[in-house]
Amino acid sequence: QVQLVESGGELVQAGGSLRLSCAASGRISSYLMGWFRQAPGKEREFVAAINWSGGSTLYADSVKGRFTISRDNAKNTVYLQMNSLKPEDTAVYYCAAGRAPVVIRTTRGYDYWGQGTQVTVSS
Repeated sequence: QVQLVESGGELVQAGGSLRLSCAASGRISSYLMGWFRQAPGKEREFVAAINWSGGSTLYADSVKGRFTISRDNAKNTVYLQMNSLKPEDTAVYYCAAGRAPVVIRTTRGYDYWGQGTQVTVSS
């Protein structure tokens, strides 16, 4: 069983940066980790994923070049560095863990989810 707690979300102006953190209660060194987001009235969408070693990453086209996912297995923590933020990045951001051996973007591939952290980008 893995419990995930996100932090770092806040109100920021367009063009600004934030770093989200996802702290796990158990060891995540063997897990695929992902970030998803959900805006009001919209479905949850994939943002980024990283494999167990950190050697493989995957990004949504909408964030490629602006967001970076990383992990520190020694600290059981995953990060999402978000730069050049836009108002359309406003959403609740969720961290997720899964057992798939490769990076995937579908929610079905993840077994554990955090409660989310709110990111609001003002124009």
